[in-house]
Amino acid sequence: MTEIDVAEFMLKQLEQEKYLYQDDIVWKIEQEFGEPFFYINENGSYAISKGVLRVFKKLTPNVVWDRREKCWRFREKYDEPIKRQSDQ
Repeated sequence: MTEIDVAEFMLKQLEQEKYLYQDDIVWKIEQEFGEPFFYINENGSYAISKGVLRVFKKLTPNVVWDRREKCWRFREKYDEPIKRQSDQ
């Protein structure tokens, strides 16, 4: 398995669910792919590897990160023109 495989898995999950919550998808990544595609960050929380996130970002130009909801979702007309959306 590669970072591309994991990022494509994330995209498929997003297309099915319309929202991709970080807590849910990191657990699925752990179950489906294992290490090294996730890690435990400085807060003690599970996180997706930076390499996977870089690939996912390249695969999803029409997807934004919603900071308030801690999820990825498809861009809406009201979104700011950047990837990371502020607390709205």
